[in-house]
Amino acid sequence: MLPRQIRDFALDALSDSPVVLINGARQTGKSTLAQSLRPDIRYLTLDDPAVLAAARSDPFGFIGGLEGAVCLDEVQRAPEIFLAIKAEVDKQRTAGRFLLTGSANVLLLPKMADSLAGRMEILELWPLAQCEIGQQPSSLIDNLFAGNFADHYPLERNDFIARLVAGGYPEALSRSSERRREAWFDSYMATILQRDVRDLAQIDGLTELPKLIQLLAARSGGLLNAAELSRTAGIPQTTLRRYLTLLETLFLIRLVPAWSSNLGKRLQKSPKLFLSDYGLMAHLQGLSESSVQAGHGLPGDLVEAFVHAELAKHQTWAEQRTALMHYRTTTGIEVDFVLENRRGELLGIEVKAATTVTPKDFNGLRHLRETTPKQFKRGILLYTGEQVVHFDEQLVAVPIAMIWAG
Repeated sequence: MLPRQIRDFALDALSDSPVVLINGARQTGKSTLAQSLRPDIRYLTLDDPAVLAAARSDPFGFIGGLEGAVCLDEVQRAPEIFLAIKAEVDKQRTAGRFLLTGSANVLLLPKMADSLAGRMEILELWPLAQCEIGQQPSSLIDNLFAGNFADHYPLERNDFIARLVAGGYPEALSRSSERRREAWFDSYMATILQRDVRDLAQIDGLTELPKLIQLLAARSGGLLNAAELSRTAGIPQTTLRRYLTLLETLFLIRLVPAWSSNLGKRLQKSPKLFLSDYGLMAHLQGLSESSVQAGHGLPGDLVEAFVHAELAKHQTWAEQRTALMHYRTTTGIEVDFVLENRRGELLGIEVKAATTVTPKDFNGLRHLRETTPKQFKRGILLYTGEQVVHFDEQLVAVPIAMIWAG
């Protein structure tokens, strides 16, 4: 098992919270992490038909019959048990009593989340970050805010391409060949569509969802335009929005909201949509190591998805608690990502899939700085060169290899 960066946070949560939920997509390593946190804990999975039947038929009797600390895996399969857990916790509030894992985002399932408000700490587990794969612990977000850069970061093109198409799912990374990894991604998507979609929504999504997911992979990193997507997919907008919520709940896609100094306007502007794992995105786009290597450049949308996923992963353990957004004006000036910490300081991040940079590549970051002079902390241009280049005191070009350099 590769060490996970959120492990210490999970142990801290178990020391003072009665319920701890490790939330994330299927096959990100939640069960492995949970069992390693408390080797002596009783472990039950709701993927076991007998356990699932007991939990669903009599949730209060099922939970009441569990003695001591217990780990319940895949809890989204029996949402009925959340009220039973609440009742048990209210009777005896013991730290670390329940360790849960779930493959559906309870924050998007209000009945589940609300029942344990104030009693449950939620931790997100993403697919492996590059620093976890390389076993070089780091905190990218803290380093970017602090301006902690080396002078240069070596980058080998084919190595970066291999990282892009492999993604971060532990099982996919363990496959011995590209063909075997493709088979794993196909099986992964089939499992989610055949079981998880039906479990959560009681719908047969096997006809429309595969096409929709491929369309989303082709549009990853773009603004969400529901009307255009509805026309292209041939899915009514009301159904489309239901499907998007479902895919977000299953951690397959992630919406990055627009930044605005007016909190109300943030909700009115279009979010950017990303597939959560860049390896899965490459698979759905039909990209392979050899096909990307044969190209003259690198797929810009895939490189941006890579940066998005790595930032999102590092958010879960960074000391700086941040919100991840994007910046776009009505005239089309944009910054790929904006990180805002709790002091209101802004970090702008542009992504360029090229080995050279010019002053005009910082135009979006300059506009953000001019718009928010008191909040703007630093502007970072991540590119595929090797040298750190300061364009002024706040604007700096940084090799993308910093993400996995440790």
